[in-house]
Amino acid sequence: MKIGMVGLGRMGGNMAERLRRKGHEVVGFDRNPDIADVKTLTELARALDAPRVVWVMVPAGEPTRSTIAELGELLSPGDLVIDGGNSNYRDSIGHAEELAKKEIGFVDAGVSGGVWGLENGYGLMVGGSDEHIGLVRPVLEALAPEGGLVHAGPVGAGHFTKMVHNGIEYGLMQAYAEGLELLRASELGIDVPGAVKAWRQGTVIRSWLLDLLDRALDDDPGLEALKGWAEDSGEGRWTVQEAVRLAVPAPAISAALFARFASRQEESPAMKVIAALRQQFGGHAVHQ
Repeated sequence: MKIGMVGLGRMGGNMAERLRRKGHEVVGFDRNPDIADVKTLTELARALDAPRVVWVMVPAGEPTRSTIAELGELLSPGDLVIDGGNSNYRDSIGHAEELAKKEIGFVDAGVSGGVWGLENGYGLMVGGSDEHIGLVRPVLEALAPEGGLVHAGPVGAGHFTKMVHNGIEYGLMQAYAEGLELLRASELGIDVPGAVKAWRQGTVIRSWLLDLLDRALDDDPGLEALKGWAEDSGEGRWTVQEAVRLAVPAPAISAALFARFASRQEESPAMKVIAALRQQFGGHAVHQ
């Protein structure tokens, strides 16, 4: 199958390469001309055969919106756009509605696998009609490992499912992080890297994230080269917002999100208030 790929960064570039290895023809466009096959989206559209399929792999928000809007002017009825970025599912529903006015199809694809996806495959959570998923199924199956593809539901379902996936990821990473800190705080002199290696074999908490943690500790046992500052991609926030909207208790995911906010404070203003109040009502010692 011949497909256009817009965005050839860490994810898009590897996805294009995996597709080529699986026998598909990829025409790539990127703002960096050194890695692009064509210079413009117009050239990309002209290089594809009908029905044309273009996979958009650019940052969520305005970059995705503007790219899809431009493709809407270049493509024809029967063509299809796939958004594989971390877009808000509501934006995906809106993109599908706008493209549908021009009889252009749309699929939202939640993609997981990071820089390891080239070799291991990408977990794919896709939303769209049966017709549109059927059109691109050969590409989806080439990207995903066996059992790693789900047609989650209508448009929006793919990015909603990926949003929740990332929320779960927040909670899992936070649990591992707190566990490691507790091991290190013990006065027993625990071999923390050794414990992590043991956890990877046969235990109920083994996972790919734990494998990656072990790898990080091999490179830097004390993680001394890193600063304890963690960004959030946006999907963790959206997950918590949806949990509130749907009245679904999500204490672990919520706490993990707020822990990331705390990581960015050199000194917590809230804890200053706590210290001041303890001093006022109980005469407790404070650090100045």
